[in-house]
Amino acid sequence: MANVSVAAEWQLLGDRYYRKPELYHPMQWRHIDLSRNKVACAPFGGPVALIRDDSKIVQLYSESALRKLRLFNSAGVSLSDVVWKNPGGRLIGLSWSDDHTLVCIVQDGTVYRYNVHAELIEPNLSILGHDYFDENVVECVFWGNGVVCITETCKVFAVPDFKTRTVVRLADPPPPPIELELELELPHCVAVIEPQFTLSGNVEVLLAIGDGVVMVEEDEVQALPVPPGDGPLQKMVVSGNGRFVAAFTHDGRLAVYSTRFEKMFEYQCESALPPEQLAWCGLDSVLLYWDDMLLMVGPSDEPVRYLYDEPIVLVPECDGVRILTNTSMEFLQLVPNSTVSIFKIGSTSPAALLYDALDHFDRRSAKADENLRLIRSSLPEAVEACVDAAGHEFDVSRQRTLLRAASYGQAFCSNFQRDRIQEMCKTLRVLNAVRNPAIGIPLSIQQYKLLTPAVLIGRLINAHQHLLALRISEYLGMNQEVVIMHWACSKITASLAIPDAALLEILLDKLRLCKGISYAAVSAHADKNGRRKLAAMLIEHEPRSSKQVPLLLSIGEEDTALMKATESGDTDLVYLVLFHIWQKKQPLEFFGMIQARMLARDLFITYARCYKHEFLKDFFLSNGQLQEVAFLLWKESWAIGKNPMASKGSPLHGPRIKLIEKAHSLFSETKEHTFESKAAEEHAKLIRMQHELEVTTKQAIFVDSSISDTIRTCIVLGNHRAAMKVKTEFKVSEKRWYWLKVFALATIRDWDALEKFSKEKRPPIGYRPFVEACIEADEKGEALKYIPKLADPRERAESYARIGMAKEAADAASQAKDGELLGRLKLTFAQNAAASSIFDTLRDRLSFQGVS
Repeated sequence: MANVSVAAEWQLLGDRYYRKPELYHPMQWRHIDLSRNKVACAPFGGPVALIRDDSKIVQLYSESALRKLRLFNSAGVSLSDVVWKNPGGRLIGLSWSDDHTLVCIVQDGTVYRYNVHAELIEPNLSILGHDYFDENVVECVFWGNGVVCITETCKVFAVPDFKTRTVVRLADPPPPPIELELELELPHCVAVIEPQFTLSGNVEVLLAIGDGVVMVEEDEVQALPVPPGDGPLQKMVVSGNGRFVAAFTHDGRLAVYSTRFEKMFEYQCESALPPEQLAWCGLDSVLLYWDDMLLMVGPSDEPVRYLYDEPIVLVPECDGVRILTNTSMEFLQLVPNSTVSIFKIGSTSPAALLYDALDHFDRRSAKADENLRLIRSSLPEAVEACVDAAGHEFDVSRQRTLLRAASYGQAFCSNFQRDRIQEMCKTLRVLNAVRNPAIGIPLSIQQYKLLTPAVLIGRLINAHQHLLALRISEYLGMNQEVVIMHWACSKITASLAIPDAALLEILLDKLRLCKGISYAAVSAHADKNGRRKLAAMLIEHEPRSSKQVPLLLSIGEEDTALMKATESGDTDLVYLVLFHIWQKKQPLEFFGMIQARMLARDLFITYARCYKHEFLKDFFLSNGQLQEVAFLLWKESWAIGKNPMASKGSPLHGPRIKLIEKAHSLFSETKEHTFESKAAEEHAKLIRMQHELEVTTKQAIFVDSSISDTIRTCIVLGNHRAAMKVKTEFKVSEKRWYWLKVFALATIRDWDALEKFSKEKRPPIGYRPFVEACIEADEKGEALKYIPKLADPRERAESYARIGMAKEAADAASQAKDGELLGRLKLTFAQNAAASSIFDTLRDRLSFQGVS
């Protein structure tokens, strides 16, 4: 009998059964007449928007003359409302986008958007813009996240995605022939093929103009071959998969075409009056609604009729159509095959016998065992059918009975997936929870799978159903962070009267439930809502410095931000805080903040040494680090020296010398930097003297050279007096002076002066530098003047060898009585056999005498 009662509710259309279960009855709202309102219902069991239709003359009862935009869930529970005060003319159309944003379009093309709490989302979007401000929108067709608008001059505009807010002007439909002298004709009806179903990836608009149909794209208009006699079309609607078009013709026929208008099916209706609504029910049937009748037409000749004594709104879904009336919400759908196999009258399928076996088992009848024996080989399929049928049911008691039948059969079935029933139980618990009238989301299992649990949870938290969203997340093993964070932000927004400390405890009690949650995001929301103290207290609990520090800066907690950044050891974060404070604080206050924190201070100094010398000098002066300022001044003097203008009498040398003198003055104030003070003093003196030399000689070759190079250059230029002055001024030692002058004279090959210099007095460096200078200049004859004066016979031997005089080298080596020296000299003259024999003889003689 249970099978008979279930199947009695079905309607047969061709060879397929349809059913129309009531989702909600009665509706929770009161005194709602759909015929007096514009209605927008979101798919996937979404909310319902109502606003009084200003294009109709309606009687006002006890309500205000001001129109209200009212939002309800699918069970009629009020969510929110707001008085409609938007300018722009008459409301042309409204619809819900995929993310449950209510989109409203008025005559002048302005788009107003509302969330599920009736809060206006800024900014508004103008579809017509300034170029077409004098035109009006007369019709709009919505899909998913987009809309197509038709103006009174038959211009077509599209917004492919409200998230990108891009408006696209489509091609203009062709005007009527000039010879007919007809006015521009607006389309009889409009349909849209969504971008996801087109080859181009762009929206395609079908316009029924005259007796034909044109397809309008962004850059072209294509006339489609409507079969003769079908036009003009009065209503059109595209199927959910974008492959078919259902249209109502002028003579009362329902025709189904492909999207290129190849006719596939036709049905002659009883009335030629166009239906108020035309919608697809899945992909197998089409619904037509007139004042009191809903007609469902399928591939068979005999349609199904449903009579209504109140207005209805058809809401297409992926697997059926929701039917909204003043008093109820119904769902018209194709009966699933698993349900048909169980409940069809007279069914003897394994699933029906298993369901019947459970009934006998409950009545303690032996017939239960007999049924199980009959379906032993098909038991897994029977169990699967019962599980699947349970998933498609809206009645909880029937779900339970079907799952009990599946569980009963599973006990006798060893090769059935054990977790299949558990998974279905989980799914049904979630579905039953959201179908509750207080929540009002009547999802079917097919819609739930297509929507995904993550999106469902997102919709619940947007509707502020946080507790249910949290329980579902926990039950399904999903991340709860999104739910808790949204709850926390909503709690902050709604709790203006609660003190910060009390609200913090309430928030932390829930935020601690989820490890790794972003306290920074909640803190940022608190700051955005003007609760800076609460934001500062929340951010203290954020473990990630990379998120904590920037927010501390944004709420004005610079000192805490600097402390957290230095504790983290992240130099990038420290620099972020430093630059932020640097821009906002006075220098002395900034210096005081970083002085006590070594990492921040060192990083600041490192950066400022490269880019901000003046600021760094102020920092060192504020701390009494005069030597550091002196070093900076000295470095700046070198930077000036690298300037190409700093040459030959350039005025840049004046500032440079002053910098070095200032550095000397600062060094002299500290006892620990006596050497640096003296070095700076002499450096300034040297540059001044070098500058004078450059002015005198008109050659930019002195500045930034060493004292030795300065002396050498003076001698090379013949300015011996200047060289002597440098020697005297900087107390150059006699040995250093001799070395410099010897090689300088050799450089200019002034051998007479060199000889004269060697005779002035006995050279303190000896005569070897003279020899080397001559040899390096390849003047062996000059070298011979000084080699005999060398006191050390070894030096004389080596010097003779360097100028190729083997005999003299051998004589000097024999005086030194050094066998090793003789060996080295022999190698020097290895190519000269006579010389080699001389060295061998001397070496043998030394060996004989016992000298090694």
